[in-house]
Order: sequence, then structure tokens, then C-alpha cells
Amino acid sequence: MPPSKLDSLYRRMLITRFFEKGWGKPENLRRVFQFRKIISSRESCFKLVPRDYPVEITKKEIYGESTLVEGKFITPLELHLPGVVPKASQYAHFQLLIPNKWKSEKHKPVCIHLAGTGDHFFWRRRNFIAKPLLKDANIGSIILENPFYGVRKPDDQTRSNLHNVSDIFVMGGCLILECLVLLHWCERNGFGPLGVTGLSMGGHMASLAATNWPKPLVLVPCLSWSTASAVFTTGVMSQSINWDMLETQYFSDGQFRERLSKMVTIVDDAFSAGQSFIKNFNQSLQELKEDISDTRKIQELKNNTCGDKYEMQGNCSENESSIFLSQSLKNTKLDTENLTLKLKDDVTPKVAIETEHPPKESSSSTLTNLMKFILPLSAQNKSDKIDITKTNWWEREALQFMRGMMDECTHLKNFSVPFDTSLIIAVCAKDDAYVPRDGCSSLEDIWPGAEVRYLDAGHVSAYVLHQKLFRSCIIEAFDRAKKIYGNDVGENLKCDMTYQQLLQQYNKNI
Repeated sequence: MPPSKLDSLYRRMLITRFFEKGWGKPENLRRVFQFRKIISSRESCFKLVPRDYPVEITKKEIYGESTLVEGKFITPLELHLPGVVPKASQYAHFQLLIPNKWKSEKHKPVCIHLAGTGDHFFWRRRNFIAKPLLKDANIGSIILENPFYGVRKPDDQTRSNLHNVSDIFVMGGCLILECLVLLHWCERNGFGPLGVTGLSMGGHMASLAATNWPKPLVLVPCLSWSTASAVFTTGVMSQSINWDMLETQYFSDGQFRERLSKMVTIVDDAFSAGQSFIKNFNQSLQELKEDISDTRKIQELKNNTCGDKYEMQGNCSENESSIFLSQSLKNTKLDTENLTLKLKDDVTPKVAIETEHPPKESSSSTLTNLMKFILPLSAQNKSDKIDITKTNWWEREALQFMRGMMDECTHLKNFSVPFDTSLIIAVCAKDDAYVPRDGCSSLEDIWPGAEVRYLDAGHVSAYVLHQKLFRSCIIEAFDRAKKIYGNDVGENLKCDMTYQQLLQQYNKNI
């Protein structure tokens, strides 16, 4: 279905501009790319956050039916990569909303809610998701403030306008490790089963965070997909990016092109090509035979060429006539006084074809039937959805670098598969123009057993009109977890490092 026009209109109404200062410091990007290889493995990432990681409670308010707790802790990413996280974002802030009385002391479900783009502070998630979940299903909620947002926003940042491309990766690294801190803290306080969810960007961050918990974990990503690369290169968000700045910086500093570009990989082009070829192998063979047959017929035409014109006696039957020949003759000029050519359904005895100025072939005719199965979708699709089509080689290279960076740090194929994919319910919008799915690996292929549900809506309309559906999916996923696992804690991975040892290591590095 076509992308939502409302999504495109809404995006044009916003004045938010992303990455006004460029890619970020090359050295920070290099460190982030290297660290991605550690946090993308559940076994290595889980050991980065000690079970006794301290959380400070700063406020507690008791109401008639619920208790609201506020807390903070230093983000583990600052301890592992000193200097990468801005000072304003180094402390994670959260709110915990729980019922004053649980229905069962052995069943205290709590879900972490991550923020989507532009969702600053706690009030929106608290009022639209957390409070209804508490009332309807007795599910507690932890609302975590994103780095670069709300109380964690740097002073020189305007609204949600991230200054550098690297900021989105720093945000993701922070949230992955901060969710581990909160999950450990929940277990120490007797909460469970546990889950994580989010809308839009928050949904994708929730997916990344869930990959590194070695126990049953509810996951409900809403309005997100398998990678952020399409969001920033082909979705409507790409219209808010300062591409001129990125292209200029990419070629003015050799580190981006000569070092960093070699550290990233675009996932879906090669992967989709192989998957499509294997899936359609038998049909591909048939298409290959047809292509060979058509090529031979076209070659026979060329062999009969004389000068600028060629002649062919039409003795072929209707079934033998080439589709390529029929298409190539649609827009040709005919001269009935010269050469003869018999076409199917043609009653003119003599037909001539002038080839001095052959018509331009349509984009669809440039691909043989077989190539449609084995070429990446991005190579087949000639209709660009947004005005970032790059005609110069340097523009294309900068755009590919963006795709590679995003895939390297956000593509779910680069991360571990969640402990139990049956606890995953993903909700997507069919006409989503913010999060395009064309050419991207599907969640079902990456996470076998996960359930994906589709809304007949765009990104904006789904966000506004379907909050109740998102909540119902969260409730359903928690019911599954209770039914399947009860009080089972799952895999027994441990972090051998204590918090004090981690702090001593940090003090040595700064």
C-alpha cells in the first residue's frame, strides 16, 4: 500500500532538523562501532552490568491506589566508554508506577516504557499507557527518560534536534545498558514477570534492549521494524536531515571515508537478494529458460539486420512470440512501404521498423524476469519516494555510509535473538511512511516465533488512534509469560564483576 500522506504532511509541518553538526567525532564513532560488537552479544553484554548496580531513589509519593517512585543512576555506558555520553545525559532518570496492592504477591508484572522521537519527560507515557495498564491489568510501569531528552537534554540542544548522527548510537547504547540496570533492580525488589515496550523509536530501542536479557522477557515494539537505516534514508524523516552538511563533512575528513566506512556493513541488500533467490529458486529456473529463449529470438532479429533497418519474416506462432519483442515494438515508427514483419493480431502486410533513434526502454524492461528475483529491491525500485536521490557519486557514497552506519548499530540481525520469541508481539502500521519496510528483513525471519500484527493506518494516525490496542498487546504478552513460565527465572548468566570493580576500572580510564 502507498505510504501515508498524513505522515508526510505532518513531517513537513515540523521544523525539527537532525544532525546539523554532522556525523560526530570520528574517534567517538570508532569507539561506538567497536563497542557495538560487544553489546550485540547477549553473553558479553549481560556481563557489562553488575547485578548490584546501585539505583538511587530520589522521591516517593503514595496515592489512593498507586505509588509513584522517582530514581536515578549513572548510565553504565559512561563507565565503559568515558567521554562519549554528554554530561547532561550521564545520569539516567526514571519513574516507577506500581499499585498499592498486587493481586498476587507472587505475580508483580512491571514493564519498562522507552520514549519515541520527541517524547520528552514522563507525563505522556505515564498518562496514556502506564496509568491505564495499572487500572486495567494491575501492571506496573517504569518510564525511562531517553538520553538527549527531557532532564537529560544538553543545554545547547533545541527540542529533539540531535546534533550528530553519533548521538542516536550513544542514545541506543545508553538505553540497552540502562534497561539491564532496571531489570536487575526489579528482580532485587521482587518484581516479575518483566517486559519492555516503546512506540516508534522507543519500539526499536526496546527491541535492542530485549536481545540482551538472558531470561523470559515480554517485548511489545510498536510502530518500529528491523532497522533504523530506512527511517533515515528513505522514510519521511530523511527530509529533516542536513544532507549537504553530511556530504561535505564525509569528504573533507578522510577518517570517515578511509577508516570508518570500512567498519560498517549494509545488511539487507545482500541478505534480501539471497533470501529472495532461494525462496523463488524453482520459479527462477523457469524464468531463466524463458530469458534464454527470448534472448535467442532477439539475437535472430539482429542477425537479419541490414544497415539501419532489419527485416523479419513473421512465421512464429502466437505462443512463440517474444514478450520483449512485443514490448519493444510498442513505440516504434512504422513504414508500410519497405520491410515486412508479421506480428500477432496484425493485418498490415508490410511493416518496417526504423531503428535510427530507438525509443527509451521503460525501467521495468531493463530487468529480465530472473533478475527481479535476485537483485536487491533497492536496485529494482526506480521510483524514489523522497527528494534525496543522489545523481553524483560522492552524494551516493555519503548516503550509503549512512545506511551502513545505521545497519551496523541498529539492525536486529546484528544482535542476539531474544530468549523467548513467543513473548514478542510487534505492532506495525501498513502505510507507515516514517518506518518503511520495503527492502528490509522482516521481524518474522529474524526472530522466528515472534508475532507481528498490522494496523490499517499510517504512523501518525496509529500513534494517535490506537493507544488502546498497544496496551491490549502488552497485557496479552504478559498473560502469555505468566501462563508459560510462572515464576521461572530462566537462563543463569552471571556478571562476575561487582559495581565497585566497575567503578575502579572507570577511574583508571578517565
